[in-house]
This record gives sequence, structure tokens and C-alpha cells, in this order.
Amino acid sequence: QVQLVESGGRLVQAGDSLRLSCAASGLTFNRYVMGWFRQAPGKEREFVGALSWGGGTTLYADPVKGRFTISRDNAKNTVYLQMNSLKPEDTAVYYCAGRSGPYVSTSTTGYDYWGQGTQVTVPS
Repeated sequence: QVQLVESGGRLVQAGDSLRLSCAASGLTFNRYVMGWFRQAPGKEREFVGALSWGGGTTLYADPVKGRFTISRDNAKNTVYLQMNSLKPEDTAVYYCAGRSGPYVSTSTTGYDYWGQGTQVTVPS
């Protein structure tokens, strides 16, 4: 049984930094692309970033480029999302997702497994 469990979300102030973690189990982690998505109230789930098996390929959505960084520790079956210079518009539930195969995807339909999400709130 595949499980993705996010943690680290909380309320922070604008300009703060926060690191989210996603622990995976039940899959061959180093053969999965790992992605982060987010969903704000009343909006569709949107791509944040994704990282290939070995970390050699990363993609980021334009709103987070230069502020967010994805990394992974294959020995710990964990993927991270480091978020710096947080803004109120970053407020959302953040989800990690796993995609089998080597190619990074920005689409929600491209991922096989999803976590339950963790809330990040940045008040204005």
C-alpha cells in the first residue's frame, strides 16, 4: 500500500521560510518523480514543482521560481519543499505526489499517488 504523508505546514508571516516534508512508503521511491502541488480555497489544484528520480531535473511554476526549492533524500524516501520569502498568495493546502517513470510532469493527471495535504497559511 502506497502512502505519501506530508508534514510541516503551519501559519507563518509574510517573508518567513518554511520546509515541508513528504515521507513515502510502499513504492520504489528512487523510481518515482516527486511533485508538489497546492490548492487554495475556491481554486483548482496547481503545480508547484517537481523533481526527477536522481534530482537531475527540476521544474517550478513561475510564481515560485527563485523562492521554492525541491529536494529529495532517496535513502529516507522523503521529498522536501523549501519555501522562502513566503507571500499571502502562497496560502494553500500543499500536496506531494508520486509519478512512476523518469519524466517530470506538471499535470495533476500525470501523478499516480497523492498525499493528504498540509496547510500553509500566510496572513496578509
